[in-house]
Amino acid sequence: MVYEGLLIFGVLFFSEFVFDVSTQSRHALTLRYAREVFQFFVIGAYFVFFWRRGGQTLAMQTWRIRVVNNDQEALPLIKAIVRYCLAWMWFLPGFIVAHQLGLKNAQLLIPITLGFIGWAATSLLSPDRQFLHDVFAKTRLVELPLPAKNSNQEANPQ
Repeated sequence: MVYEGLLIFGVLFFSEFVFDVSTQSRHALTLRYAREVFQFFVIGAYFVFFWRRGGQTLAMQTWRIRVVNNDQEALPLIKAIVRYCLAWMWFLPGFIVAHQLGLKNAQLLIPITLGFIGWAATSLLSPDRQFLHDVFAKTRLVELPLPAKNSNQEANPQ
């Protein structure tokens, strides 16, 4: 997840530059909510593109996991969008609690972290250890086998 976050940071950094140049925004608070909506769609486009393309983001390729539908097939567009929206449930309960309690700055980390841990713990309730957003979206994460070693590499190690 940290690796995915690093990749998303790069995508958002570039997209924010494009947003600020195209809107001629010179102050961080100018168009704040429009910027947040834009970020939501940029992140969504990143995930939906990669999930539709091969079922894997760049980070998922590293960890050899793929997202598929319950029939082990590639995700259709609507399912990828639904999965993306439901995946925000990792953070949304914590944000709602923080907003209701009027928490600011570092205090935000407590309910967001607890919500994150709670959502991750829901995978323990599923017999096949799928996350709740995958159950609702009718998708699943599958582990890919290790790539087969090339017989030439075994015979001639360098």
